[in-house]
Amino acid sequence: MTSDDPIQSGTVTASYFWDDGSGTNGDTGAPASGEPMQKGLFASPSWPLGTEGYVEYNGKKADFFVGDRGPGDPAQNCDVLLDIDGETFAELTGESFDTESYTVSGGDGHIEVEYHITEWGDGDGNEGAPHAMGDEGNRCEEAVSEPSGESEQRDDQEQDEAAAEAQQQREEQQQKLADLGERQDAAERKEQELQDRQQEIDTGGDGGGRGTQAETATSDMSGIELAGNDAPLAAGVLTLAALPAVIVALLFAKWRPAPERKRAATGTPGNGRHRKARTSPVGHLRRLLPGSTG
Repeated sequence: MTSDDPIQSGTVTASYFWDDGSGTNGDTGAPASGEPMQKGLFASPSWPLGTEGYVEYNGKKADFFVGDRGPGDPAQNCDVLLDIDGETFAELTGESFDTESYTVSGGDGHIEVEYHITEWGDGDGNEGAPHAMGDEGNRCEEAVSEPSGESEQRDDQEQDEAAAEAQQQREEQQQKLADLGERQDAAERKEQELQDRQQEIDTGGDGGGRGTQAETATSDMSGIELAGNDAPLAAGVLTLAALPAVIVALLFAKWRPAPERKRAATGTPGNGRHRKARTSPVGHLRRLLPGSTG
């Protein structure tokens, strides 16, 4: 009998029995399987005869095979679903089995055990969740727990999912850090470009145009100042240039004979014979010029 790789497990309330056909202590006859009553022979109200497995109770473990039917009425309402032979029951509870009275000391006739079926029998009965005798329609599903293999598989799947989620979060975090690093690098490059640009402007590099404009403006201002400084000199030159014309005009005005001026004013014709010869304006001008003798 093997106790590895359970195909069904669960928890049920169990009682004990010892049916050897002697009629002692409620003996109902020899086991239904035809096997003699013995240690390790359990009774089930529904599982196939010949089914094998093991039970656990308070850290103790015992193998069994289904060789009889029972319990009867106690199995109704899924109350008591397994009968354990008296000797095994005594070992699990730490008590003693009386072979004459077929009783177990301690007075505890019911215990809750974990069962594990390792192989279904080929005799009469129904696999799966237990049920009371003759009441297959009312299976005690609560007496069956999830097989440990499936539970372990589910746990492994949950662990794999958790690990995958954690890995995804790490990758997303790494991507965020990479994006942040790229933005920082871009900001540093931009700052360096601005610094280089400012340095070129300060040292007359690319900012030479501005320097040229400033120099041109300075030259223009110097020209304006120079023109302002030369303005009095230019005025003096113009005055000297106009001075001869003014002198000539004055001389001509002075040279004109008075009678002529009078006749011109009165409109009376004059007699040229009475005119006294006078020095012409040109002559006056010559006398005024340096080096003149007349």
